[in-house]
Amino acid sequence: MSTRRAFFRQSAAAASGALTLPSFLPETFASPISTADAGLKSAAAWAKDEDFWAWVKSEYTVSPNLLNLNNGGVCPQPKVVQDAHIRFYQYCNEAPSYYMWRILDQGRESLREKLADLGGCSPEEIAINRNATEGLNTVIFGLNLKPGDEVVLTKQDYPNMLNAWKQREKRDGIKLVFLDLNLPSENEDALAEQYIRAFTSKTKVVHVTHMINWIGQVMPVRKIADEAHKRGIEVIADGAHSFALFDFKIPDLGADYYATSLHKWLCAPFGSGMLYIKQNKIRNIWALLSNNEPDGPDIRKFESLGTRSFASEMAIGTAIDFHNSIGSARKFARAHYLKNYWMERVKDLPGVKIHTSLKPEFAGAVALFSIDGMKPGEIDGQLLNKYKIHTTAIEWENIKGVRVTPHVYHTPKDLDRLVTAITAMSEKQALAGKQKKS
Repeated sequence: MSTRRAFFRQSAAAASGALTLPSFLPETFASPISTADAGLKSAAAWAKDEDFWAWVKSEYTVSPNLLNLNNGGVCPQPKVVQDAHIRFYQYCNEAPSYYMWRILDQGRESLREKLADLGGCSPEEIAINRNATEGLNTVIFGLNLKPGDEVVLTKQDYPNMLNAWKQREKRDGIKLVFLDLNLPSENEDALAEQYIRAFTSKTKVVHVTHMINWIGQVMPVRKIADEAHKRGIEVIADGAHSFALFDFKIPDLGADYYATSLHKWLCAPFGSGMLYIKQNKIRNIWALLSNNEPDGPDIRKFESLGTRSFASEMAIGTAIDFHNSIGSARKFARAHYLKNYWMERVKDLPGVKIHTSLKPEFAGAVALFSIDGMKPGEIDGQLLNKYKIHTTAIEWENIKGVRVTPHVYHTPKDLDRLVTAITAMSEKQALAGKQKKS
């Protein structure tokens, strides 16, 4: 146990060279992790070290009976984060206005530094807020756009963002240019080219979702951003599903604006988020919730939220510590391993279709599957009612299936339960098909 704890305290900055690397991951991802008592061990090897991950799982308080495979919606917090949140909450209640504003509020700057360190950027480029929706809406409504200005985005982007852009279209007369992505795709150049072909002299902004939440598709943000910047186009990246899952630094994407929800893969308290804006772009964005200098250059102008949950905000720091103890590279390798573990066991079953790539450069921990003859809601319902497996049915534009999102507290044995359920449903559908033909 002491050895496991020693390993757990290390922040892994590397993974296996056997993995094909996404273009936004640093070269150090391919280097082995050096440990004092185990020699050289890659993150890909760590991904299969069930002794280590059993210890990680023991740090969570998840249900042993309901198998939660919808971490794509919101992730549970490890016990240390829950404890920190509760401790700060009780502390606030001793004298709210004193402890919240005069004590806990003083911790925001050190928290900003921790987030910036994890994101690989300056603390002066990070604003702490409540979720990706709030961060991205801040940018969408804060940009100076005039009637006729064009924004390139896709039908597969997140609904809250689409609705925000549609409101600007309705209110301000801008033009939205929608792409219809055919996913999954394992061709970065083709994906990027679809955006680039849509750029015109009137294009002012391109909105790119780093990882498509419906299906787990990783988008080539950097390739799109580089071409956009050549044309003077600003780049917004929706990072709700990439931060603290992929091992990368935010500037690697080349985006001008990036926002994420910290209650997803970082496992921070519910309702915590982060906004990144390149320092030289901050002045260009009007604050959504105004302060005394809404068009100023200080990133803190985006934090005028009034009374907020100081307890949940301060517990973000504990979530970062926990994440760093696992290590970004080790965490991504485990997520990729778990995703492929169940997918490889069901992909050849009769009627089962996999709609997410098995390759790490094109997918994270999110994956989508379907079964011929069954609607997504039917599959989702059977998984929950019969097998007590919680997933989510997806029917959005041209994407239809059931989304499965495991996390670091899951084991292959947990996913065997999912494989058993999908196998049974596949066999039942195949039998029904034969009976119908006869």
